Amino acid sequence: MLDDATGAASIGFVKQQIYMDYQATTPVDPRVLEVMLPYLQGRFGNAASGSHAFGWTAKAAVKNAREECAAILGAQPIDVIFTSGSTEGINLAIKGAAESVGGGAGHLITCVTEHPAVIDVARDLEAKGTRVTWLPVDEQGSIDLDALDAAFADDTFMVALMAANNEIGTTHPLREIGTRCRQRGVLFFCDGTQGVGKIPLDVVADHIDVLSWTAHKMYGPKGVGGLYVRNSDPHVRLAPLFHGGGHERGMRSGTLNVPGIVGFGEACRLAREELDEEFERLTTLRRRLHEGIAAGLDGVSLNGAPERRLPGNLNLAFSWVDGEALMLDIRDVAVSSGSACHSTNLEPSHVLRAIAVPDLETSACIRFGLGRFTTEEEVDQVTGLVIAAVKRLRELSPRYELARKRTDAVDAEE
Repeated sequence: MLDDATGAASIGFVKQQIYMDYQATTPVDPRVLEVMLPYLQGRFGNAASGSHAFGWTAKAAVKNAREECAAILGAQPIDVIFTSGSTEGINLAIKGAAESVGGGAGHLITCVTEHPAVIDVARDLEAKGTRVTWLPVDEQGSIDLDALDAAFADDTFMVALMAANNEIGTTHPLREIGTRCRQRGVLFFCDGTQGVGKIPLDVVADHIDVLSWTAHKMYGPKGVGGLYVRNSDPHVRLAPLFHGGGHERGMRSGTLNVPGIVGFGEACRLAREELDEEFERLTTLRRRLHEGIAAGLDGVSLNGAPERRLPGNLNLAFSWVDGEALMLDIRDVAVSSGSACHSTNLEPSHVLRAIAVPDLETSACIRFGLGRFTTEEEVDQVTGLVIAAVKRLRELSPRYELARKRTDAVDAEE
């Protein structure tokens, strides 16, 4: 972990805002950038060029990065396929599995709170004839394992469930899910975008067959990601999405993004080595932020599981205020109201609806994302800004005034 004294300038941006949107993306760690730069300049070879030193150098760098990317998952290097990011990996995993079992026939199990990339792929397959079971969640965003057991069918080819929710931070019990899939001979695909590098993951012990993740969620560059595809028994076969050169075990043709892959490997190495320390630090900061805001305001509730959640995710509902107005009022703090992929969508979050947050409250939910460069001082500053902003907005809210009168009346009766 970097020292708190590490300033904004050292991570490559001017800190005009306090950044608390680490679930959307992360800044490139300066240690990652340092190892990438030579491959953007003098070591610019194509890793597929086998007749000269430029290609050999690039190929060796990709090999080393593949080993680091495998290590963070407890996998073997041959299991790692490089992609452009999680969206491509998700498409290759689910569509590739559907195609390999008969052109899309069969049965897929997923969940109503998955990332839009998974949901859109599942809907596309559903429109083409694949049967899809959409598992519901409870008010904390957790699936019922008995419901999963009941959903399996003779033609189920895959269960697709994320490691951790990008909006509310709730984590799924991966080992229990993987065990059930393995017992039935069903592929378990995990969208690990938010989980890898933040919570412990072991694809072997968790019986995960396919997993996607991306560099830019873990202090690496944008535009590069990985797909773990089990090569050992049980061997997983995926039909490629496109062809042209047979790169990456024939699953992902195209010239490899060597600088990005080098940065991805370094990001995985750093995250693996610092995971335990960073998990504890971010959990402490998240609790400090939550407790500070709750101590200064009434009508604040947590979305997601209280403990079984990402260490740096805090999703809070602020009653009697509008979330967009609140974000404008604290414009010096970079936060969000949900998934970055749907940030311009005016519809209520599908995740918040699924956990039974009332429609009036969905617009008053803010996601605070803490990360590697978040400091205790920033947490305290944001706490004060949020409390002051909510109080200002509530003074202008007729709903808050009515609620307060009702509370006063109840207290008087008691």
